[in-house]
Amino acid sequence: MGDSSDRGGGPTSGEVHDVVVIGAGSAGAVIAARASEDPNRSVLLLEAGPDYPVLADTPPDLTNGHDNSYVDHDWGFRYLPTAVARNQALPRGRVTGGSSAVNTAIALRGVPQDYDGWAALGNDQWSWDQVLPAFRRLERDLDYGAAPFHGDAGPISIRRYPPAELLPSHLAFLEAAATAGYPDCPDHNDPVAWGSGPQPMNKLGRLRVSTAIGYLAPARVRPNLTIRASSATRRLVVEGGRVTAAEVEGPDGTTELVRGRLFVLCAGAVASPAVLLRSGIGPAAELAALGIDVVADVAGVGRNLDDHPALSLVLGARYPETLDLDQPIIQTILRYTAPGSDQFNDLQIELFSFMGGARNQGAFGLAAVLEQTWSRGCVRLASADPHVGPVVESGFCTDHRDAHRLAGALLDAAHLTTVEPLAGLIDGVRWPPMPVTQDAAVELARTRSGSGYHPCGTVRMGPAEDPTAVVDQFGRCRAVDGLVVADASIMPSVPRANTNLTSIMIGEVIGEWLRTVPSRYGL
Repeated sequence: MGDSSDRGGGPTSGEVHDVVVIGAGSAGAVIAARASEDPNRSVLLLEAGPDYPVLADTPPDLTNGHDNSYVDHDWGFRYLPTAVARNQALPRGRVTGGSSAVNTAIALRGVPQDYDGWAALGNDQWSWDQVLPAFRRLERDLDYGAAPFHGDAGPISIRRYPPAELLPSHLAFLEAAATAGYPDCPDHNDPVAWGSGPQPMNKLGRLRVSTAIGYLAPARVRPNLTIRASSATRRLVVEGGRVTAAEVEGPDGTTELVRGRLFVLCAGAVASPAVLLRSGIGPAAELAALGIDVVADVAGVGRNLDDHPALSLVLGARYPETLDLDQPIIQTILRYTAPGSDQFNDLQIELFSFMGGARNQGAFGLAAVLEQTWSRGCVRLASADPHVGPVVESGFCTDHRDAHRLAGALLDAAHLTTVEPLAGLIDGVRWPPMPVTQDAAVELARTRSGSGYHPCGTVRMGPAEDPTAVVDQFGRCRAVDGLVVADASIMPSVPRANTNLTSIMIGEVIGEWLRTVPSRYGL
């Protein structure tokens, strides 16, 4: 094992915090809030992006949950969906709240089989029965809070659009799904539910309830919690086999070493492996090729990238005057199982209220999404320079099982466009050319799939005998001491849901362990 302590990094901050959390996103903000509930534990939360402590001063792109924030608070990452696809934008939030502050505010949990599958891989603390209390603890479900598998007092408010608030296109979509034989599904977070119904969303009116709002806002008064924004972590410093400092770059470009007793890396499925690689923790050959001193040869860092591949039908609107870009982009969802599949709820179809914004007015869309996948991609460095974004290769539908199931979902979505009353709102399918054969749909899945923007799995957790695992099931890095990883990157596989709520749940679980079992982490 090497040592990265001789690589400089600027002056050293005088204070040594008990816990240094890197990344104030969906999981990191939660961990900082939970860990700082112990008044005797000093917690420093580092965030590369800006911070908005007062809701009234928060920019509208962050509070407007009707659509994503795409530019103002974004990392600018790019990704390659398939081997023949063009490089595309991969939105990730660079602000306190992370991607929970910029996303569509969909609050799906996934299905019990997701988490029982994690447990079956040697992570018994992550079975459905083990994680359900954390899901209940994080939510304030305004519709089903009294149900035994829900919560009614958590930091994240969740509700569903009632019929009176649904846009005409979403009402038509649900009616068409019912006509096509799909059951009504009023609560998509019921563990056994499937069918079509309103999306559960962490929104109050237009307001997106991010972890910055739900978790950090009430925690800010604690004197033992320090939040440092505009502080980007370039790398971790390892001395004698232990992480002792983070090299942090401020907004003026100067760097300093921030020291702590325990570092919790929560930068997300793209940035967390990038930080590890720049720190010399990763595949030795790749590090050496970039001139990075090898601290620990860990083959799994950046591997196992999992995500949801999607294909969208672009629909001409028969009544374009009804398309309002100021209305919610998503309100409903259809979840179901592919014919012959043993993976429950492995497909989704979602209706987008509009597509393309000002660049393509007069269109809305149906997205077919594969929720359980076999294909994997990777995240690797293009340069040791922290200002150069990593290379993200999704590898969508390289496994034939994925290509064929996503193709089937595309054909199912195409069928829905012919079913009234949805058909009456459509003035032709603009893309792809219709009709689509099964073979053509498979080819589209292999070549034209795009990301659902739910990357995960790149710092996979698993037992010691798993050569692809980077951390154990408690998030502890096996290669070095003093380091925990706790975000979407540790998921062994993507859940059958948008990763928003699962990432918050990971923060809840590991944050509670830090607070209640600190000895597990050397505190």
